[in-house]
Amino acid sequence: MAKARSYQRYPAHFKRMALEKAAEDGMTDAKVCEELGISDRQLRRWRDEFHLLGDQAFPGKGKSRDEEITQLKRELAQVKKERDFLKQAAVFFAKESD
Repeated sequence: MAKARSYQRYPAHFKRMALEKAAEDGMTDAKVCEELGISDRQLRRWRDEFHLLGDQAFPGKGKSRDEEITQLKRELAQVKKERDFLKQAAVFFAKESD
């Protein structure tokens, strides 16, 4: 049975940096790929995507950092409210059992 491949995911800034480096005078795709540890096929894909979509290339997945932080702060506030309520309930029931 064949083993599942795991693929390396690269952030958008890394892809753009690789393309800028490959565009420098005296640099070849092979040199850039060797330095960065990527395949020449991968670099060509990134270049094609960038030529096709321009600044819209490499949008990434998931939420932006600010959205994630905002959501986590909301969740933390909710958990704190629940914790405080449970503390008060524990005190109340402790008094009732005396």
